[in-house]
Amino acid sequence: MEGEIGRIIKVCFTILASLTYCYYISKNIPKGLFRLLSILPIISIFTYLPLSFSSGHLRGTTGLFISWLANFKLLLFSFGHGPLSSPLSLQFFVSISCLPIKIKEKASSASTSATAQVLLKPKSGLNYAIKALILALLLRLYVYQQYLHRYFMLFLYCEYMYFTLELLLAMGAALARLLHGLDIETQFNHPYLSTSLQDFWGKRWNLMITSILRSTVYEPARPICTRIFGKKWGLLSALFATFLVSGLMHELMFYYMSGGAMKPNWEVMWFFALHGICLALEIAVKKSLATEGWRLHPFVSGPLTLGFVVATSFWLFFPAYARLNAATMATVEIAAFVDFVKGSVGYINV
Repeated sequence: MEGEIGRIIKVCFTILASLTYCYYISKNIPKGLFRLLSILPIISIFTYLPLSFSSGHLRGTTGLFISWLANFKLLLFSFGHGPLSSPLSLQFFVSISCLPIKIKEKASSASTSATAQVLLKPKSGLNYAIKALILALLLRLYVYQQYLHRYFMLFLYCEYMYFTLELLLAMGAALARLLHGLDIETQFNHPYLSTSLQDFWGKRWNLMITSILRSTVYEPARPICTRIFGKKWGLLSALFATFLVSGLMHELMFYYMSGGAMKPNWEVMWFFALHGICLALEIAVKKSLATEGWRLHPFVSGPLTLGFVVATSFWLFFPAYARLNAATMATVEIAAFVDFVKGSVGYINV
């Protein structure tokens, strides 16, 4: 653990130096190809950084925050788009680049329904405390994984990923509020209340990733696909391309978490490709039925949506967690961290 502290310091210094370069050098290069060329070395460095750590959790966190989100924000910045293209101080530039946050925009209309306002209301500290407690209980259950049924373990992986990701993103948002007093958009909007795949992926699940994929993949791809396939199929093609990129990035996250040991077998990629196809079909069917004024009741569409997400996750997504041996990795690394903290506190007391 002591060696990991040194690696954290080196990685943080590398990130700070790289983003300072982007702020002072690349920012003064005209947006477009030449600015992109000036940023490509930084993107390459950020892609390699997660492999600097021996901890799977640190590799995964750095992969998400830096190799995915920061790199995609820098790609947008290359062409004068995204949050980094606004007039910012160096401090804000670094924070917005590194942290998984999206600054909340002021409402432009008073037409937002009361229900939507309740759903988007920031979650309380008690909410996160309960989820942290559940996460701790899940880690205790992992000790008995050899006695648990395979499908129950996949369910535990599902809960572990959701709670870990939500708490991790919430900590990033809390840090942004502490440093800058920013009003941050909610990253998760009660995904278990989803009534369709469009609702799940577009409005409820990991909205930070949804936002960055929309800006970097869907919006640039849609006019290109529209010119090739026409308006209807162009929209669906751009949507499918967005899910393909998401699948590739998730494969990369698993590669990072394994330290480069787990080669992709593309199950995770197929999971997102399948959901891209099904979401495109759902949109097409909903548009055709809208003219007849017919739709499924949320009490029916909700369970169907969650059932489909869970079933396909068990089939294609969470087996990657099993191959990664995420349960053992989590218990070992957290135990090592706790021992390190205890040792540090004992050393200070002495």
